[in-house]
Amino acid sequence: MPSLYSKYIKLIHITGDAIMLTLASGGCVLFLESIEKIHVTLPFIKFALLSIVAWFICSSLTGTYKFERVISIPQIIVRVLKVTLLYILLVEATLNIFNITDFPRIYLNYFYGFGVVLIIAWRIIITVGLREYRRKGFNYKKIVIIGYGPVGLELKRFFQSHPELGYHFLGLFDNNEEGIKEINGRVEDVKSFMLANEVDEVYCSPSSISKEQLNSLTEFVDNNLIRMKILPELGEFTYKKLKIDFYDILPVLILRTIPLDDIINKFIKRTFDIVFSSIVIISILSWLLPILAIAIKLNSKGPVFFKQERSGINNKVFNCLKLRTMEVNTDANVLQARKGDSRITKVGAFLRKTSLDELPQFFNVFMGQMSIVGPRPHMIKHTEHYATIVEKFMVRHLVKPGITGLSQVRGFRGDTSELYQMRGRVKLDIFYLENWSFVLDLKIILYTVLNIIRGDDNAF
Repeated sequence: MPSLYSKYIKLIHITGDAIMLTLASGGCVLFLESIEKIHVTLPFIKFALLSIVAWFICSSLTGTYKFERVISIPQIIVRVLKVTLLYILLVEATLNIFNITDFPRIYLNYFYGFGVVLIIAWRIIITVGLREYRRKGFNYKKIVIIGYGPVGLELKRFFQSHPELGYHFLGLFDNNEEGIKEINGRVEDVKSFMLANEVDEVYCSPSSISKEQLNSLTEFVDNNLIRMKILPELGEFTYKKLKIDFYDILPVLILRTIPLDDIINKFIKRTFDIVFSSIVIISILSWLLPILAIAIKLNSKGPVFFKQERSGINNKVFNCLKLRTMEVNTDANVLQARKGDSRITKVGAFLRKTSLDELPQFFNVFMGQMSIVGPRPHMIKHTEHYATIVEKFMVRHLVKPGITGLSQVRGFRGDTSELYQMRGRVKLDIFYLENWSFVLDLKIILYTVLNIIRGDDNAF
């Protein structure tokens, strides 16, 4: 069965969200009834209705009711959390502006929690259910591919290996069809084939056909209500995530999209940075730093803290804080520490091995100069040097530097004097900024803690 009921999927999600919010509101009342003596009254019924309207407004603003077939469960969860954040801000602002005090804080807290859990569960159930439904041969889209090449073959393999996405591959067309069994016909044959088989979408590689054929095909699909999608050749663009923006009616292709350009993602990351760094500063640094300061002073002469100018977001210079681990020397700002470095003190060696020398950087995080997770900041001299010899080195400065990062937990911590080491670090840093998620940050923090406990051979 073709995609006859696809138009109802959005309605199913909207209806489900409304039911989940209603269940969350009623569930909170029943759950708290024995504690706060809350009973279902008209104000709570009004709140349930208003909360549904507010949710639909926030969902529309964030575009979360635009559903794609190719979407992962983590992406679904992140989308719901984005809406939830905006939703809470809207509800709280409304309650404060109109001075509405009918709802106890404990009720609101439980409602937010129950609501997001129920909606995430609902979205996942629907997604998994649809995939199973499509795997059995229902709600599918008929597709053809134009262009026999690496991209066309890879796309064919993708469709055939993921039946749960609901794409029914019908054929591949190319002008060079001689002796190739996988090709169903020439490009001029595709129009009659699409009409005969009621094709929904055609994926076309422009390099495989002439400009005249492309223009003719574009006019044909428009007149027959067939969706056409263009396939760039592998290597034409080296960026995995492209975005189309419009300046008036002019389409502009953005080669690199960064999740942290999104204001909600920025808010989530900054909020986490402030909360996490505050907890560390108050609960750990308040008593540990004085102890470490005494040990540093007793071991060698010089200041407790070491300030060094490093490259931050947008290549802006900031003073990165560390505990001093070396004898005072004139090469500290130009010469990177290496294994067996004679400048490192006994206490300094311990601090480096355990990563305790990085603890003052939580103050950098609290002040907004750094993040808990991000590309490690480099000395100014190193930035200037590697920018000229390592491809895409400066891209890593599009986000805030971090105390720890993906490259650090993947084996590129410490000495990066060899060019291949720096290239590996940059590659992972770019992957991080292009694929950021809150869950990824939590994973990196977990691996950082595990590496500290187990010991890291690159730490010295």
